[in-house]
Amino acid sequence: MTGATSGGGGVTSGGGGVTSRRRGRPPRTESADTRDRILNAAREEFSERGYETTSVRGIAKAAGVDSALVHHYFGTKEQVFEAAVEVAFAPALKVRDVVLEGPLEVVGERMTRTIFGLWENPVTRKPLLAIVRSAVNNDAAAAVFRRLVSAQLLRRIAGEIDAPDAELRAELAAAQLVGVAMMRYVIKIEPVASADVEQIIARVAPVVQGHLTGRYAAEA
Repeated sequence: MTGATSGGGGVTSGGGGVTSRRRGRPPRTESADTRDRILNAAREEFSERGYETTSVRGIAKAAGVDSALVHHYFGTKEQVFEAAVEVAFAPALKVRDVVLEGPLEVVGERMTRTIFGLWENPVTRKPLLAIVRSAVNNDAAAAVFRRLVSAQLLRRIAGEIDAPDAELRAELAAAQLVGVAMMRYVIKIEPVASADVEQIIARVAPVVQGHLTGRYAAEA
């Protein structure tokens, strides 16, 4: 006589020796792996297709999961984008540490060198390009980008500047860096696009310094 025995959430059939998949929440390690796989797929999709044409279904297909799992872990497409951006943007948040770890008298060069170092590295450039392109072409993506930059980066930098208009100063410095990066790496306007990066840093850093501290290199 054959029968079915149940135990621990699985069911084993005596005839075929097949154990059904355990129902309920997946193990924590499996959940983490699935979440990471979805995030990796999302970064690739947003990078290749942009925000507008990327879909939750496309992300799910690239990750090898059901669309319902994408919604389960992240929610809407905007929320998936925000999670993907936050991970991809993490290296750029090193700028906060750059401001905190040295004197403000030379923060312009440190900040400029850190940002352009990320753009010059092919590994970190790709996700940055995806973020910027999506933010330029879509209002929802732009809102996510602004929220992340404001909360994670500019407010922290502004907190280290001893001036009544510290937030404005930090935003202008960021605008300077983002603007030049757009011209060099996204739009690729010459001669900025092909200029030596050290030349770019030498020209931009004093302006960033002036925005942050009010003291330009010529005044030092």
